Amino acid sequence: MTAEVLLVHGAWHGGWCFDQVVALLTAAGVPVIAPDLPGHGGDPEPFTDLHGDAERVTAFLDQMSEVVLLGHSYGGAVITEAGVHPAVRHLVYLSALALDHGETCSAAAVEESTGISHHGRPNLSKSMLIHDDNLSTLLPDAADCLYQDCSAADITWAMARLGPQPMLNLSQEPRAVAWRAKPSTYVVCMADQTIHPDLQRILARRCTTSQEWTTGHSPFLSRPEQVRDLLVSLV
Repeated sequence: MTAEVLLVHGAWHGGWCFDQVVALLTAAGVPVIAPDLPGHGGDPEPFTDLHGDAERVTAFLDQMSEVVLLGHSYGGAVITEAGVHPAVRHLVYLSALALDHGETCSAAAVEESTGISHHGRPNLSKSMLIHDDNLSTLLPDAADCLYQDCSAADITWAMARLGPQPMLNLSQEPRAVAWRAKPSTYVVCMADQTIHPDLQRILARRCTTSQEWTTGHSPFLSRPEQVRDLLVSLV
């Protein structure tokens, strides 16, 4: 039986970021959805916290029977909680935060990652504005972290669609840890300027298998065919 694919976007993004991957999977005959988390993309609902985002994914999983569930970046924290759903057959962490019990997005694998050097790397936090309502937005130079290996057209397209992100979500712990119970694949993006590749390698050790790609943080834009091929192999 061919599984369906559910794609979960990261912070500041919406389901729109997977448009190229969705088109490629659809052309390959793979059923796929890329929903917006609450308040993101075109979703009219209020923002929620990490648990509310996981509940949104769970609501889609309730309507599905066998799923390959992918999370990108912050979306990894969401699928870590939601991925214990019985419909999930395989988890994919795409440069994502595969959190453990007691961890948050802002403090993942702290003990293991203390020796990682960030010298000479761009810092996404310097491109972030945190507002009085505890929502954050990104300045234009965030593209250097998020999309440095993407085409100019794709960078312009994506930057125009980025929206606010609640900071609360990045400081919450998952209520469940799906990778402890489900088969999983971690994709380390070796040129990533947002999540350090060495931290990704630490998180990848938690998963069943891992791969290393020569991409930046957003391969759904820079290498959508590579994302498609991985997902086709898993469904």
